[in-house]
Amino acid sequence: MSLSEPIVNQTLAVQAFDKLVNAIVRGELEPGARISEVQVAQRLGISRGPLREALGRLEGKLVQRTPHVGVQVISLSRADLVELFVMREALEGMACRLAATAMSEKDLDDLQRLLDAHGTREGVRRGTGYYQHGSDDDFHFCIVRGSRNRKLAAFLGDDLYHQLRVYRYRSSLAPGRAQAAFAEHCAIVEALRARDPDRAEAAMRQHIANARSNLQWRDEGTAATVTRIGAPRHGS
Repeated sequence: MSLSEPIVNQTLAVQAFDKLVNAIVRGELEPGARISEVQVAQRLGISRGPLREALGRLEGKLVQRTPHVGVQVISLSRADLVELFVMREALEGMACRLAATAMSEKDLDDLQRLLDAHGTREGVRRGTGYYQHGSDDDFHFCIVRGSRNRKLAAFLGDDLYHQLRVYRYRSSLAPGRAQAAFAEHCAIVEALRARDPDRAEAAMRQHIANARSNLQWRDEGTAATVTRIGAPRHGS
């Protein structure tokens, strides 16, 4: 972005990016849905410039632009999704193994405080969904970062992070899954506190395997155009 552009446009683009990510993760914008730039910009009360910048940042992560079709939310096939979760299980398991010895006591205290905050959220308490905001609020991302392996963190924290957030959240909507996921997070922290790499990796791998088995799947090939970005449908 040119330095001659007003800084307010950058701020609007960042806000638009965050709103779009939240709308996609929470299911307001379903996989496969077409996004009308005009209507979404009007809905957000911004010009199309900041919105296009936000969509540009999301291309290849959560949206795709197709000639004669426009911008659509990325839709993964069942096979693609299973493969991603299998890969995620192996890589996050390794990250958790490394974090068991690499994280400082302060890191672990911060992780515990984050988990305690998650436990107070309505969705977790009521079992209606386990929603985590951006990377600093994301339990998994904090552990990946705590592994101190920059290559692993970069790989898991780029395209994969945004795509998997959608389906991680959808997995948590299965009855009883949000509370079970929170309990599994607690077990992971206990293993990290014990400085036990084997136990930490096993706990993380089991947690992700459980999430994979609870994925909510439906035929997403005929999703309609969606332009509403407002209050989320699932509290947490």
